[in-house]
Amino acid sequence: MTVRFNSHLTSIPGYSPGVPKGHSAEDVASSNLAQLASNESPFAPLPEVVEAITRAAKAMNRYPDPAATRLRQRLADRHEIEPGQVSVANGSCEFLLAAAEALLEPGAEIVYAWPSFSMYPNMAAMTGAREIRVPLKEDQTHDLEAMLAEITAATQIVIVCNPNNPTGTYIPFAEIADFVERVPDHVQIILDEAYIEFQVYDDPANSIDLLKRHPNLVLLRTFSKTHSLAGLRVGYALGSPAFKAAVEAVRQPFSVNALAQAAAVEALEHGDVIQRQIETQIAERVRVESGVADLGLRATDSQANFSWISLGDNGAEIEDAVVGSLAEAEIVVRAGKLLGGPGWLRVSYGTPEENDRFVAALGEAIKAHG
Repeated sequence: MTVRFNSHLTSIPGYSPGVPKGHSAEDVASSNLAQLASNESPFAPLPEVVEAITRAAKAMNRYPDPAATRLRQRLADRHEIEPGQVSVANGSCEFLLAAAEALLEPGAEIVYAWPSFSMYPNMAAMTGAREIRVPLKEDQTHDLEAMLAEITAATQIVIVCNPNNPTGTYIPFAEIADFVERVPDHVQIILDEAYIEFQVYDDPANSIDLLKRHPNLVLLRTFSKTHSLAGLRVGYALGSPAFKAAVEAVRQPFSVNALAQAAAVEALEHGDVIQRQIETQIAERVRVESGVADLGLRATDSQANFSWISLGDNGAEIEDAVVGSLAEAEIVVRAGKLLGGPGWLRVSYGTPEENDRFVAALGEAIKAHG
């Protein structure tokens, strides 16, 4: 007789990371591999942040502050809200899984667009809730009206990823505000804004103003993309004290380690430098998408730090071959079929040299397989 694990484990899709198997972060950094698969920042952490990590490392014999008091206070000050409305976690994924544990159960429903962040399907599968995937519009944007139509008395969570991962598409703030206004009060709205700083249409602070009127709204943000801290995993949520209490009740203590807390606190002191890095990535976005258009391929209007590129009418047939050709050129991207969009590629923006290599290699791959 063998150990029997929970039957629902077989329905949990898991998460497919963009890091090549057998490669550590150090391997990637010291090689010619262009790691354009995980939407990371191409910039190393700021020297001041590295110094803060080094200082914090001297006290690694002690547990971190379980409440992340300094970091939460800095975030509250920055966003002009109360510290009780701020919680931090080991990346936004921890918030999503904790929200599922706190809000979902058999008979409950969760609504989200698809394709979208590949962690969302785990939330229903791990809790026995019913998931409702609402297809994106033809232009790869959220169909908010269709999402509203799917909300019922059983709906516990609705998620909007804005800008959306993997499509990079953005919903203007006015449409988000109207959507939030129309969602019933019993539904927890999760507005996943991991890439909000990369869009050029609205002030990222606009959505924070919605918190004052909608206690059922929570915003998820991260230090992984703009602050170059993907390796330390620091995410934060802005919302009601009730949401904060619920997710903290079901997750492990000490979830954000001391090095991550110190790094995030210091990173917040260098907003001007971070903003210049964001602007550099936006400029690279224009260059990459121009190069893709010159190849005769279509990309969405990305407002993130990556592009979502259609491989054409026979894209699903040639996707594996194209991804393989890029890998042979030491360029790692994400295959669309792994993200809910067969026939597409998602490519993060690297350094200018890496981006030029990608466009050139993609052109060669399309000639060979298209």
